[in-house]
Amino acid sequence: MLVLHYYPGNASLLPHMMLREIGAPFEMRLVDRDNNAQKSPEYLKLNPNGRIPVLADGDLVLFETVAIALHLVDRFPEAGLAPQVGSRERGEFYKWMVHLTNTPQAEYRAWFYPDEHVTDEAAIPAAQKAAEQRLCRMFDVISDQLGDRQWLLGDRFSAADLFLFMLIRWGRAMPRPPRALPNLNALAERVLSRPAVQEALKVEGIQAPFF
Repeated sequence: MLVLHYYPGNASLLPHMMLREIGAPFEMRLVDRDNNAQKSPEYLKLNPNGRIPVLADGDLVLFETVAIALHLVDRFPEAGLAPQVGSRERGEFYKWMVHLTNTPQAEYRAWFYPDEHVTDEAAIPAAQKAAEQRLCRMFDVISDQLGDRQWLLGDRFSAADLFLFMLIRWGRAMPRPPRALPNLNALAERVLSRPAVQEALKVEGIQAPFF
């Protein structure tokens, strides 16, 4: 049995949307971040970093969002959330998954938690502003790479588009949110229209504005 340990709107949203797209049975277990449950001894046995998500697939326990996503695309290839292994398109898929996790996802940490990146509290606003500027440049690059294509892989929808949707959503409160870039906004709208995504948002209690 697949078990997803999640918190609404967190990085767990990516595997949650993927599981809805896949259609396999799974169980969701809320990690109560409001009460710091991600730092509890029980949860730290699953993820010693104390972060969300965790996916349990039988006795296999995975943390790191992209590791979970790549496991799911391999575990359920019939869902078509990634191109065929060994293909040119699969290489492009890996490129985007690694870029999204290493670049904008990692940078969001400094935007949401600037206090973790400074030793002087007076520097917190400047640290957040710098993170915002870096994020804007990152989304500019993604926008340029996407161009007028429908999806990151061209005509083919993949888990990378779900990942990008989540990251666009995270920036909705930024002074210049990612949705301000017309092609990113259009991609997010296409992802949002998918029934599996709608169901995931509904189950997590996520309401508009979605991004």
